[in-house]
Amino acid sequence: MSKLYIVPTPIGNLEDMTFRAIKVLKEVDCILAEDTRNSGKLLKHFEIATPMQSHHMHNEHKTVESLVKRMQAGETIALISDAGTPAISDPGFLLTRACVENGIAVECLPGATAFVPALVNSGLPNDKFVFEGFLPDKKGRQTRYLALAEETRTMILYVSPHKLVKTLTEFIQYFGADRPISVSRELSKLHEETVRGTAEEVLKHFEAKPPKGEIVVCVGGKK
Repeated sequence: MSKLYIVPTPIGNLEDMTFRAIKVLKEVDCILAEDTRNSGKLLKHFEIATPMQSHHMHNEHKTVESLVKRMQAGETIALISDAGTPAISDPGFLLTRACVENGIAVECLPGATAFVPALVNSGLPNDKFVFEGFLPDKKGRQTRYLALAEETRTMILYVSPHKLVKTLTEFIQYFGADRPISVSRELSKLHEETVRGTAEEVLKHFEAKPPKGEIVVCVGGKK
């Protein structure tokens, strides 16, 4: 029976791969991967021999229609990203929406995603939160900051390491120097680190110690 499986993969530690994810990836007809070279290492580690096809932000608009037709013809397909859960700041939404619109079953497996452990270990309120992903680089960035300055829930953002100091400086500008911040990097990896404090304190830390690796930032909401 045709189906699209959304399959999370580890964000660092390979032991976070679930038994169910391995089973699904072995049984489907095809695996869509953001980077086949990167995913090839993961599949080799778990002895998964299923054929792969490239599916990333630069080609997903062109491939969705043909993939839907293949599933309508009876294929089962799994979608993975380089790390974490597909469609969370990664490709996946367009294909998922197309499957839903065409009556194709979609099943998302539970599994690794970076923002949940970052939020939980931040020490900030997590009963209500808003996930912002990556902020706009230029156009619309100030507008987003002005809106977020009034947000009362904990905010979660993905920030590239070379933009972290700039982003923390902007936090002080729009949120204030005393706004509580938690920065988690390299989650589940060997050099995992979480730095907590005010925006000013966290900025000073990373000005003295330039960050590396994947980064999730949690920002306390407006009081």
